[in-house]
Amino acid sequence: MSNVRLGRLRRVALDVAPLQTASYRRLWMAESVSAIGVQLTAVAVAIQVFDLTGSSLWVGALGAVGFVPLVVLGLWGGSVADAVDRRRLILVAATCGWVCTLGLLVNELTGLHSLTLLLLLVAVQSGAFAVSQPALNAVIPRLLEPRLVPAANTLAFTTFNAATVVGPLFASFLLHIGGYGVAYGGDALLFTAMLYAVVRLPPIEPTGHTSSPGLRSVLDGLQFIGTRPVLLLSFVIDIIAMVFAMPRAMFPQAAAEWFGGKQYAGWLYAAIALGAVLGGLSSGWIGRVRRQGLALVAAVVGWGLAVAAAGLARTLWLAVVLLAVAGAADLVSAVYRQTLLQVYAPDEMRGRMQGVFTVVVAGGPRLGDLRAGASVAGFGLAGAWVGGGLVCAVLVVVLVALAPALRRYTAVQRDTVTP
Repeated sequence: MSNVRLGRLRRVALDVAPLQTASYRRLWMAESVSAIGVQLTAVAVAIQVFDLTGSSLWVGALGAVGFVPLVVLGLWGGSVADAVDRRRLILVAATCGWVCTLGLLVNELTGLHSLTLLLLLVAVQSGAFAVSQPALNAVIPRLLEPRLVPAANTLAFTTFNAATVVGPLFASFLLHIGGYGVAYGGDALLFTAMLYAVVRLPPIEPTGHTSSPGLRSVLDGLQFIGTRPVLLLSFVIDIIAMVFAMPRAMFPQAAAEWFGGKQYAGWLYAAIALGAVLGGLSSGWIGRVRRQGLALVAAVVGWGLAVAAAGLARTLWLAVVLLAVAGAADLVSAVYRQTLLQVYAPDEMRGRMQGVFTVVVAGGPRLGDLRAGASVAGFGLAGAWVGGGLVCAVLVVVLVALAPALRRYTAVQRDTVTP
């Protein structure tokens, strides 16, 4: 291969420069492995709830069950992450989530099959995630130089989505050969990699001014966002995208009614992530875009339109392709949103910013699950799916037309920004 072709390939290929930093490399590898286990449980829980109830509304209710602890503990966890050793906080919260997975395993192996216990464990697991994730995201700018943050975010989102491809397909296989217990056991085993990587991190104490965790600290973080239109708009359009256009609560029913059986639901769960992986592997250009706000807006509109188109497909392969296009658009928007947050806020605010980010990114899809499940009852499967994608695209276009701060935003090259 000529030097010219090699240079062109490097300009579009996934940037792996952050992996040269040992502490980040260990954390990235552990998150990549444990993410597969998380997907095993996510798919197994959804299908088990559908088996127990026969209702997409109950599958959507999984999102509602996890939403309240996600919001409360996500905001509180972000404030704690700005006041304590982030390494220790991650370790405690991650261990709690691991114990919940063991609880799901016990619920299955004992033959209890309790829907109430399952929902309770999902709620506690959601709370543990809400505490650990802000701290995990906030440590990235402490481990890497600011110029490497976009590449690190692209790596993280790409490998997470790769796990979201492998995980659902692996879950389908494990459910076929061994049932729900095997899936939950696999998650518990794989998650030990995350616990190991966190133990190996150096202490990450807060820098600069610190405030006591609690309501006052949370309100300070929300006030910071409220006075930065770019941050506020980035959160709002992500909520729109996830609440109105996320179709995953409809996947078990769609697989059963449109594509030949619920066993094909794994392909639908994997499709969005597959597109994100393919987008990530050709993402070398992302860090060179200056008008990142406009790119973010275009990606979210593309997400909504692609999801709507997938709802019109009646062959599995076409639905998978269109959902993959949506996933590629979602990767681009996720990278720009995360990068904007990490470079826009000073270190003493990053935990709280990531707390809000976690609430929005993880809470939005849960509300989307509830919206999707409820909409099926009122509009039918196709109406709920297609209509949600179209509403998302229209609302985002109207919002950025009325409030142009985000589409005018350009990339910053320094670690913090003065308002």
